[in-house]
Amino acid sequence: MADSKVETISRLAQWRIDNFGPCTYKKSDPFKVGFWNWHLSIEKNRYLYIRLFPEPSRASKEQPPIARFVLRFYSTVPGRRHYISPVHERLLRTGEDFVWPVDTAFTGRFVIDVEFLDLKIYSVNNQGGEACSIWPIDGMMQSVSIQGTLRCLSRMLDEGIHADVTINTADGNLRAHKAILSASSSVFQSMFHHNLKEKESSTIHIEDMSMESCVALLSYLYGTIKQEDFWKHRLALLGAANKYDIADLKDACEESLLEDINSGNVLERLQEAWLYQLNKLKKGCLMYLFEFGKIYDIKDEMNNFFRHADRDLMLEMFQEVLAVWRPI
Repeated sequence: MADSKVETISRLAQWRIDNFGPCTYKKSDPFKVGFWNWHLSIEKNRYLYIRLFPEPSRASKEQPPIARFVLRFYSTVPGRRHYISPVHERLLRTGEDFVWPVDTAFTGRFVIDVEFLDLKIYSVNNQGGEACSIWPIDGMMQSVSIQGTLRCLSRMLDEGIHADVTINTADGNLRAHKAILSASSSVFQSMFHHNLKEKESSTIHIEDMSMESCVALLSYLYGTIKQEDFWKHRLALLGAANKYDIADLKDACEESLLEDINSGNVLERLQEAWLYQLNKLKKGCLMYLFEFGKIYDIKDEMNNFFRHADRDLMLEMFQEVLAVWRPI
């Protein structure tokens, strides 16, 4: 790997430097996170000074990022000290806007991580207002006719207009429409098409979901779900998507879970990926743990994980280690 190349996955960027000796300055190649291409640079004096900044562009000039991030610096030599920065939140335009001095004169091989916790921008017409996160982003501009249709569907759901099916959840009941459910799910369609108890009683039992999560599911099927509700109920929605064969919802949940992998949730995500056979999410979690070396940050959690993990999952993880492991 070239010294200037930065590898990225999800919101984590990792710069491996194999030799930092006589030179006193090194700048990474650009790497993309969010809307911007970024650079890391490092220079040596009494301390090592690490900078993070966006590459000059129209996007960084017109909508400069407000980045919330944490940096990690560690040597690849066993036993050397690791350095972790505080959580920073800065408006970044140039290489002068942020510098992190690391109290070491160490040279040689080391790794620099930057984990983006959030990226915000001011809207073009609202420079004096509140900055908005680009994660999650609702980038679909809907036509007036689609918005009108969605308003009608929302009213049908919220007001129970001509609702013809009752859904019993773990903590309450909801009303919905057979036609909408059947069009969204082959499982629901089969319930109402064949002489099953759901057809006769016009009742569906979804008692493995809370009413709040089931509302989020119905809101998705009716096209009116809010992004924050989707994020809040992602795991419950994933289970429902798998159970009721709602492929587009399952894909959306997988993509969403892949976006914010971190050391606090990677093992849970790996379990979900294994349970629901989400190959992209599984690969992302394994890359995060092994290729990016984050398995060392969660040793205690990994020990507990291996005590309870499925044997087939453990075997697959071992095979992944053999396939991608490289000493750092």
